[in-house]
Amino acid sequence: MTQTATSSTTLSDERRERVESLIAHTHAILERDGLTRDALAQVASALQTLAARPDLFSRDDFPPPDAASGDTSTRYRLNPGSDGIALYLNSLLPGKTTIAHNHDTWAVIVAVEGSELNRIYRRTDDRSDEHRATLDVDREVLVEPGTPIAFLPDDIHSIHVTGVRPTLHFHLYGRPLETLSGRLGFEDGRIVRYNQTHLHRQTQAVG
Repeated sequence: MTQTATSSTTLSDERRERVESLIAHTHAILERDGLTRDALAQVASALQTLAARPDLFSRDDFPPPDAASGDTSTRYRLNPGSDGIALYLNSLLPGKTTIAHNHDTWAVIVAVEGSELNRIYRRTDDRSDEHRATLDVDREVLVEPGTPIAFLPDDIHSIHVTGVRPTLHFHLYGRPLETLSGRLGFEDGRIVRYNQTHLHRQTQAVG
């Protein structure tokens, strides 16, 4: 019993230390290079190093949602706080999809386990109507272990979980999701406020 408790504490401490190191390293990259796609690629590389330690992020500690509950996603905040860079560990059930949306900040997604199809869009309207938009699919990326994806604030994507197992993916943002008041969603030609209409607000904090 004592040995198990000690082992669990050791893993928790190491997880916290590695998360803190990642956040500090991310700050250093962005302060040195600014917010560019190259800088985000460096952040993605650092986050993949963290993802290469699945023992620190087991499904026992970060279980997927219970399908019987009706929930299709569970989001764990790995560096609890009200502002600044926010790291989440998301678990999405097969079949989970989102509407197209931007983030209102930069974002990097890296897989620990499982895969999700990301569709990346470009706007093709003239942006003269603040309530409507047209999008074309620009490309698709299957995010899985070894294949990350990164977004600048105005990039638009949607998520489609097509695998047979729940995902376990890191989502790293420049600001906490709950603060992204300018985030836009694109649904049937309409522009909506994504956080108001589609954000799953329940976040489980993990120290």
